[in-house]
Amino acid sequence: MNEIHPTALIEGDVTIGADNVIGPHVVITGPVEIGSGNWIGAGVVIGAPPEVRTWPHPTPGAPSVAGGVVIGDRNVIREYAQIHQGWKAKTVIGDEAFIMNQCYIAHDCSLGSGVTMASSVLLAGHVQLDDGVNLGLGTTVHQFRTIGRGSMVGMSSVVTRDLPPYAKAFGSPATVRGANVIGMERSGVDGGLVARISALYDGTETDPSGIADDRIREQITAWMEGGARA
Repeated sequence: MNEIHPTALIEGDVTIGADNVIGPHVVITGPVEIGSGNWIGAGVVIGAPPEVRTWPHPTPGAPSVAGGVVIGDRNVIREYAQIHQGWKAKTVIGDEAFIMNQCYIAHDCSLGSGVTMASSVLLAGHVQLDDGVNLGLGTTVHQFRTIGRGSMVGMSSVVTRDLPPYAKAFGSPATVRGANVIGMERSGVDGGLVARISALYDGTETDPSGIADDRIREQITAWMEGGARA
């Protein structure tokens, strides 16, 4: 069963799994797919139209032609967070995210599993957060940016370009200040890879070609070639 507060408003093409808790004054407008075991706090808005100037905003009760929202399992979405419909593609939330109060997830964003977004984090359109990304209080991410797996971004940072996996970054604009060693160790990353990534980020090593994981290697290479140390 789902526990849905009587003041919640759910309309349109919405599918909901089992064991979800949907709090007071939540508004869900389809097309939306929600998995199981999610906790959705008071005043959360899921499925509002994409904030695109040329988008034909629908009248109340009219069917939506937006790209949709897909939310996985066991996520916590706290009070007054907003997750908008996709525009070019679906807006996707993976599993076991912790999305704190008043966060904003714009159209076409894609969040992997285990993502943490502290209060008032803002994601512009088409942002991709890989698994295990942790964004500090008030972080802002520019549209079309990707933040690699396991990276931690400090509070009030402004992310204007892609960040590689397992980085620690902060500032405006956010820059890589080292490796997220604790995050890597907690997630079971091999010690050799921890040392290799740490050396690449502190500048004592300059060749990522030996990293076996294709995505990690490619993202670090792109970051290095983009002159991100500047």
